[in-house]
Amino acid sequence: MGHWLLAFVSAYGAVFLLELPDKTTALTLVLSNRFRGKAVLLGAGIAFALQAVIAVALGSAITLLPERVVAAAIAVLFGVGAFLLWRESRESDTDEADGAGPAKRDAIPFLRAAMISFGTLFLTEWGDASQVTAIGVAARYASPVAVGIGTFLALMSVTVLALVVGRKLRAKVPAHLIQRGAAAVFAVFALLALWQAIF
Repeated sequence: MGHWLLAFVSAYGAVFLLELPDKTTALTLVLSNRFRGKAVLLGAGIAFALQAVIAVALGSAITLLPERVVAAAIAVLFGVGAFLLWRESRESDTDEADGAGPAKRDAIPFLRAAMISFGTLFLTEWGDASQVTAIGVAARYASPVAVGIGTFLALMSVTVLALVVGRKLRAKVPAHLIQRGAAAVFAVFALLALWQAIF
């Protein structure tokens, strides 16, 4: 049970920290300004459930390799994640979400809005740092269900925050600091995995 909980908390915490200042949050803000919140939430839920399953499947497949190779793969995944986060934290983040009025938002059919939200968010998550993270955590812990649930709930938590808090979220949370903190954590994970691969 302790191992399961550790895998869940690791997946949830890492993905949540990554997604909070990420483009997915900004995209959710844009979608919520164009469509009804429930439609965006439905589309996001389906997209993120599929992404969590895919990430866990890839991470679980990595565990079939020899232990040193797995540790090296984890080191590479976390190293790439640390680099991507550090690079993103250095870029200026000045884009503001432009929204449509409430009347136009309510006029779009619910299913159409949900499908657009699903497609947009599903494609946005491909190759994202959070997907790399979920793959790495799934490879590190032999608890695919815990990692999948943790990843999904983290993605949905950020989505709900973006829908509820809206544009105020980016004003209150300094994105570059969160990204740099997550990059540092990733670098530590990468070094630990590299140590395990070598020794």
